[in-house]
Order: sequence, then structure tokens, then C-alpha cells
Amino acid sequence: MAPRLQLEKAAWKWAETVKPEDITHEHIELAYRIAVPAMAPRLQLEKAAWKWAETVKPEDITHEHIELAYRIAVPACKRGTCRRNCKGNPNCLVGIGEQSWLGEIDENAFHSIDDPNSERRDKNTFVGLTNLGATCYVNTFLQVWFHNLDLRRALYLFQNSRAEGHNTDSDYEPRTICEHLQYLFALLQNSNRRYIDPSGLVKALGLDTGQQQDAQEFSKLFLSLLEDTLSKQKDPNLQNVIQQQFCGQFSYVTVCNKCGRESPLPSRFYELELNIQGHKNLTECVTEFLKEEKLEGDNRYYCESCQSKQNATRRIKLQSLPRTLNFQLMRFVFDRQSGHKKKLNTFISFPEVLDMGPFLEGKEECTYELSAVLIHRGVSAYSGHYIAHVRDAHTNDWYKFNDEEIEKMEGKKLQLGIEEDIAETAKSQTRKPKCSKGYHCSRNAYMLVYKRQTEEIEQTETIIEVPAFLQKLVDQDNKKFEEWCNEMADMRKQSVDKGKAKHEEVKELYELLPTEDGLSYEFVPLEWLKKWLDDSTSIKEIDNSQFLCSHGKLHPDKIGDVKRISSKAADLLFSRYGGVSRLGQSSLCRDCVTQRCRVIRLKNQLNEDYREVMNLVKSSEESGFWIGKASLRSWRQLALDQLEEDEEETKHNNSKINGEKSSNRDGEEMKNFNEDILCYHGGLNILENDRRVVSAEVWNKLRMYFPRAPEFTQNNEACQQCMRLEREGKENEALNRMMANEQKSSLLNLFQEKNRPTLQKWPQETDVLYIVPHYFVDEWRKFIRRPAKSNPVSNVGNSLLLCPHGGFMFTYDSIIALLWPAEWEVISKMFLVDQAISIYIVFHVRMCVVLLDLCRECREGFIFQQQRDMREYAQATVYVRKVIDKKRESAPEFSVSGSDVEDEREEPKMDGEKDPDFSQVGAKRQKLNESASLSMAPVTTASKSGIRRSTRHRKLRGEKALIVSANQTLKELKIQIMHAFSVAPFDQNLSIDGRCLTDDSATLGSLGVIPESIICLKADEPIADYAAMDDVYQVCMPEEGFKDPGLLVQ
Repeated sequence: MAPRLQLEKAAWKWAETVKPEDITHEHIELAYRIAVPAMAPRLQLEKAAWKWAETVKPEDITHEHIELAYRIAVPACKRGTCRRNCKGNPNCLVGIGEQSWLGEIDENAFHSIDDPNSERRDKNTFVGLTNLGATCYVNTFLQVWFHNLDLRRALYLFQNSRAEGHNTDSDYEPRTICEHLQYLFALLQNSNRRYIDPSGLVKALGLDTGQQQDAQEFSKLFLSLLEDTLSKQKDPNLQNVIQQQFCGQFSYVTVCNKCGRESPLPSRFYELELNIQGHKNLTECVTEFLKEEKLEGDNRYYCESCQSKQNATRRIKLQSLPRTLNFQLMRFVFDRQSGHKKKLNTFISFPEVLDMGPFLEGKEECTYELSAVLIHRGVSAYSGHYIAHVRDAHTNDWYKFNDEEIEKMEGKKLQLGIEEDIAETAKSQTRKPKCSKGYHCSRNAYMLVYKRQTEEIEQTETIIEVPAFLQKLVDQDNKKFEEWCNEMADMRKQSVDKGKAKHEEVKELYELLPTEDGLSYEFVPLEWLKKWLDDSTSIKEIDNSQFLCSHGKLHPDKIGDVKRISSKAADLLFSRYGGVSRLGQSSLCRDCVTQRCRVIRLKNQLNEDYREVMNLVKSSEESGFWIGKASLRSWRQLALDQLEEDEEETKHNNSKINGEKSSNRDGEEMKNFNEDILCYHGGLNILENDRRVVSAEVWNKLRMYFPRAPEFTQNNEACQQCMRLEREGKENEALNRMMANEQKSSLLNLFQEKNRPTLQKWPQETDVLYIVPHYFVDEWRKFIRRPAKSNPVSNVGNSLLLCPHGGFMFTYDSIIALLWPAEWEVISKMFLVDQAISIYIVFHVRMCVVLLDLCRECREGFIFQQQRDMREYAQATVYVRKVIDKKRESAPEFSVSGSDVEDEREEPKMDGEKDPDFSQVGAKRQKLNESASLSMAPVTTASKSGIRRSTRHRKLRGEKALIVSANQTLKELKIQIMHAFSVAPFDQNLSIDGRCLTDDSATLGSLGVIPESIICLKADEPIADYAAMDDVYQVCMPEEGFKDPGLLVQ
């Protein structure tokens, strides 16, 4: 029922059992809902279902109480009263998906198959081309060339013996480029499809469908390939069709300033490439293309008449123009500063009718009419989308070709519309200039196609018939398309028929679902009912097993996951769909209800029992039971956790009997009640301070909440194993103390670090010193300081300093300690010595000699492995520091505290230092006395005492940490830096230790970038279009161009 009706019923529930003369003030407050808590309807139903348990003992539970717990009597909700299904009410059958079946039915809801007629070509429209990923630039040119009637007519004349002799029993597969284009044009003209797939032609050309290539380069290469192929045909009209349509002539004319001699160099062109930078209209662009150029200075022209280099002028003279004049607007230019292409979003105006007469050398009349505009949407030269606006030669209507979508422009005029808004960004909003009548203005047009006007165009010239052999292939494809449409229509019809049958079934069964009072009923899963009403094809059998309690009946806590329906409806559902574990009226579990009742009553009784127990334990007891002090402090919380777990459990095997985990006030984690007095062997803990004795009365009350708690009477003895171990531990501790005192007294100077020998100043009283690892000395000192907590040291471990060949491997002083001979004698007696290493002085030369030579091979291998490890890493940290100039790069400023400065102070390096990981005294000799010097062998000296080096990196302003791997390329690092610093990859100048990083394809390991490296970033001026940076690095690095021989003329 609705929440309002639930509150109304709950407010007067007491009136069913209370006489009017027994009404109290509490009943009046209930009627006025004074004490009604703000809770969700589901919680209200839950509380009402178990309200009786507060006053009814478990042994007094009746069948009426069980039905209250299972909410059998809760009224069913009516349609329209619930916005969604009441999950806490098993009788609510509203909002489970029945709405879509009981109202008016839409046949489209019964299937997910689109109308196949939506793929059919509309009357008097053109056919689109599928975008195969990044082939929109190809589609635009194909549409423009298709609408060139002369080119289409000539292409249909191409001799295609394979197509003419093709058997329609199999699919036609063109092989050559001309065969593909011929078949594609025929489909574009007479196909019944709304759009066709050009993948055959694209594959034959060898184009990468996932990478957007240079559209202008594609146009040039394709026309060149077509011209070369058609030139081999026998028909002269077919041989020269490309030249007739697109080829014009101009001359590079150079005039000597001295003698006036003209030197023309004739050349052919298929399109005029016009610079648009700094220009506003097409006329200015053409004028600049034809303007005169001066050849002076180093660029002077060698005149054959003058037989010397002379100043001269050079210009282009247009000799003849083709029928179709293509203007390539140079929007994509090379940026010398960045080293990449960029797009010029400059507005250029162009006329619908263009008079090229003034630009021709003969000044004859030559008028062209605009027939197509190719558009590039986007701000980047490496991404975006290509579309074409093309004028229909039959009707003069303009159409927009956007891959599969084709849109006819209103009226007879070209409308660029939203294509000019795509490039607008927040940083580059420029006002569109006003265009005169008969002109258009665009910032995205990159190619303009003009057709030469003729005096009269006969109607027959605009009508092109598809040759019979090609039409036969088109009819074959249309037949396949119609068969597909019929198949889809049949599938739609079958789905609709199934849906209608399901509709009738649902209407029939849903009316039978509600149960009436006094009649038998069953429970079925709510989720199954929802799936039954949602999708008829994926319905499984009814499974109630997940709702069973440990007694094999319906668990009370699962009542919100099932619905109570009539037995008649249940019989029909189980007979049609099958199922297991049917839950009828006998599935209400008395045992679970009794257990819940006990829990609720114990929970209500808990506070009273707690006060009583805490009062009883204040008095000391001479006999009773052992209880852990931590358990005694936490027993109420443990009991509360257990009761709440029992009350909220959703599965019968989740019940905890002896208390759930809790934390006491000392921060200890309690696992189970009274387990804190258990030892590791399961017996009574020997630590009496952690436990105390309580009376039998207290223990019995606690046992009500924790029936399985460990029980120990006061007479139980502590664990014998623990007592034996304690005795042994005390004996060992005494022995360790005696050993530590003896060793300390024998090696007092070594322990206190007093009177230590050094190699820099050799002691006069001895000619021999001994070497042991620092690790041995450190561990020994730990034992001396805390003999009871540490294990005694038994082995010197000099073998750690030796390589497998028995040579000395380490040279840095942090790993060795020097001993006096007397100390070595003591150590030899007290500890196991695996290898004696000594150093002595030859007095007549005052030289130190180590009895064991340094193993150069292992030393070099050790250093090589260290360096290799530094270059083979994963998920390491490097720091990128952005600098403004060289001064800032070399000496960055940062502020640290005095202690930080002390931490960052480096150890002074001795002269002759070569190895990167240790300080070694080499060439220079230290004085042993006033007259002699000592040359150090492979043994190293101690650094300045009292100063330690900090290994922690301190970040500076303008520095960020990045996570990198050794096999990551520099290109990938630059992309990370771009996202961190907003600097485009081609604007990044990276260096490490003064060495520039330039090879984008090299890995960081090969470039010497190791963990904790500091990489300096110096940024060039950013490009204008920051939004294009991602496209630049994802697509154009490197720009490979057209590589496949399919598009390249051999």
C-alpha cells in the first residue's frame, strides 16, 4: 500500500485490541502519530511485523504471530497507489513490469529490429557511402566525381570483360581500380540501398581505414592513377577524358631585364593550389598565384642571350583552362616553428559564377559556375571530418553529402550553415564577414570545383544510362537487398507474434496472481516475476532455493525478495516454466521466528542485564569462573553485535553464536567472548593480570548471550606448556645477559666506538688491522644493548665481503669496520670466523697491503648489474622540472628549513673519485706523518662524520612527478608531460644532465633516464589551437602518407 495508508493503519492498530474505556494518553499519541518515527515504508513494515515479539515469550508464539512476521495480512497495494513496488510487502504486485502489458501495446516494443525500409533509398534522392572508420575524405571525392557527368559517362565505356561475362549465380568481385569505380558509380546511380559500402575500392587502393590521410594528396594520386589506366584503352574518348575534364595549361615565363628575352616553360595542371594566408577572397588568391616574381641577387637568372646571370622577372601565364576547374585552397600548411602541419581557419569568399577571362593570357571570355564545395570540419590538420556540398546537374539543386547521410538544401542556393560553426572555439571566435549577393564565405572550405558554362545544354546530355552489363550487376545487388529486407520483416513479424502471445498470457495470469483471504497461496521470487514480465525469451525455471533457511523453509528475512501469489497462478507458472523448492503455506518457519523473537527480547533486556552484571562484579569473589578483563569490558558491545547480526542475517549460515569481532577501549581486537584468556595451546593463559574471577550468577547471565564461550573455573590450572616455556625463557634471558656483559667488557671500545683505527692516519703501535662487516658490528651492538629482546650474534660473516672467486668485492667504507689485533683475537675466540681479512703496512715504503686482492671481474660485473637495474625498471618515478631560461634551469630556487638544508648537504668527495657508488682515495696520498705518505689500495676511507645524505627528493616549484617505465618511448613520455603541463609535444625541449632528448622513438632506458631522474622541460611558444594537440600526437607522429602501391602509379 501507499506510505500514507500504511501510516493510517499503524496509527489505529491498537484499536483492534483496546476497549474505549481503557484508552490511555499513549494511545491518543499513537492516533495523532506523535511518536511515528521518520522511517522508510519498508522499515515501518519491518518494525510492525515484529512489534509483538517485545511482549510475547518464544514459547508462547502462535500461528498468528508467525503470519505477522511473514506479513501475510499486510494489505495488497492497488494500481496507481505505488510509484514503484513495495519490496517489504509480499502482497504488493504493482510496479513489477506489468504496466507495459496491461495498457495499450506498441508492436515495436516486441522486437529490437529496425525497420528494413529505413535502409531503403528514398525516391529522387542520391545514395550515400559508408564511412569505414576514417574514410570520409574518400567519400567526398567519390561523390564529387560521380556528379561529373562526363567522367561518369566515359567510365561506363570502360571495357570490362569480367563484368560483361559474369554469372549472376555468384557475387561480382571487381579487381582493378577502374572496375571498382565503374561498379561503384553504377550502384550510386541505380541502387535501392540508402547507402553502399565502398570497402572493395578502399581495399584495392590499399588505404588504411583507421587513419585519416591528406585529402588533397589522395585527389592528385587517384586522378593520376585513373588517367594512367584509361590512357591504355582503345577508345580515344576514354583515353583523354581526364585531360579533357581536369587538365589545363600554363607557362612559367622568365623575362631578362637586360635584353628582354622571354623563356617560357609550358606545364600542365589538374588543379590550382592557391595560398589563402593574408587573403579574403578567391580573386586575391588567383591574383597572387599569377603575380610577377623578381629574380635578383643570388637568385638571378642565367640568360642565354646575354650569356651571363641577369636580373629577371618570372610569372605564370594561364594558357588554357579545363572543363572542370579545381581550386585547392591551401588550408593545411607546414609550420616551420613546430615542425608540423596546421590548419588555417581563414574566411575566404568565393563567387557562384567565376569569370576567369581576365586571368587568361588571351583575355577571352571564360565563365565558370560553382558545382561543388569540399568542407573540412575541425580545428586540427590531423583530425576532423570531411563533407561535400554538390550541385545536381539535372535539377541544379544543392545537396550535402555526409557519408551515409544526404540532405537536400532548401531552394536552389548553396547553404553552408552549421559547417562554419564547427571550428569556433572559445579562444578563436572571429566574426564572419558579410558576403555580397552571389558570393559565399567559408573558413572550412578546402577545395572548390567549378564547371565551365556552355551556351546550351541539351537534356540528353544530363541523362546517363547505366550499361546493361552493369545494370545486371546492380539488379543482382538490389535483389539481395530485397531478400534481406524480407528476411528482416519476417523476423520482425515473428517477434511481434510472440509478443502478442505473451501479452495474452500476461493478461491472463496477472489477473490470477493476487490471493484472497482464506485461500491457499505460494511464494515466488520477485526477480523472476520481473524477468517474466520483461523478456519472454530469457525466462528460466522458478528457483526458490536461495530463500530457504537452515530448516528448509522460507527464511523470514527473505520475505522482501518474494511475492505471495494464489496457488492457482503458481500451478500455471510452474507447469509452464518448471521450478524447484515450491514454497506454500507450510513453508513459514516457526523455528526461525522463535529464534528472532529470542534475539529481540535479549536485545531489549541487554541494558538491564549490563547494569546488573557490572554491579555484581564490583564485589570480589573467592570462587567462581575465570573471565578475561578485556571481555568483561567489551561484553555488552559483543553481545549487541551478535544480536544485531542474528537479527539482520540474510543467510542461515552467517549466524555467530559466540560474539562477533569488536574493539575494546584499549584498542585490542576481540575475536570471540572470553577468548582473551586462551593461550596458543587452547588452555588457560598463564597471565593472571589479564583475567579475574566472577561469580556463578554473573557467568550464567553472560552465558545467555555467549553459550559457546570458553569456560574455566577458578580451580582450573594454567597451561603447563606455557609455564614450561616461561621457565625456559627466563633461563635463556639470564644466559644472554651474562654473555652480553662478558662481550661488552672485552670489546668496550668497539661497543662505544672509541679509539677506532683509521686508514687515513695509520696507528704507530701496530702494523696490522683486521676487517669485519659493518653489519656484524651493528647486530652485535643491538644484542649488547638489549640482550633480552635480541638474539646473540654467532658468526662474523666475512664471506659477505667476498666474491665467488674468493676475492675482495666491495670497496666502500660503509660496509666494513676496522679492528685492532687485540679485538680480533677476542672476536676469534667468541665468534665463528669464516674468513680472516687483514690489512697491514710495509714500513719501509709506508704502503697499505690487503692480503685479499680486489676481484676486478666481479667488481665490474657488480657495477654493470647495478647500472643495468637502473635501466630496466617499471613503474618508477621521474621528475619533470619546467624551466624558463638556462639560468633557472641550472640553479632553481627553493626554500627549505634549516634541518632540511642539513639533510641535503652532500658528503665531500675526495680527489681521484671515479666509481659512482663510493668515495675512493686513489691518486692522492694522505700523510701518515710529517715525512711519509700513504697510498690507498682498494680499501676506502670514511666520509666526514656527523653528516648524512638524504635520499629523499625535494620537489621544486614548477616540478611534477611522473610514473614511467624503462621500455616506454620518449614520445609516450611527451604525451604524459602534455597532460601534466599543457605543453604540446612538438613544443617540448627535454634535457637531462645537460643532454638533450630528441629521439621520440627511443626508450627511456636507452636514453639514460633512470628512476629519480630530473628531466628539464623548456617549452616553446604554444600553438594557437591547443584543442588539436591530442590529435597531433595520436595521428600525425609520424605522418606516413600513402604507402600501398594500389594508389601509386608504377
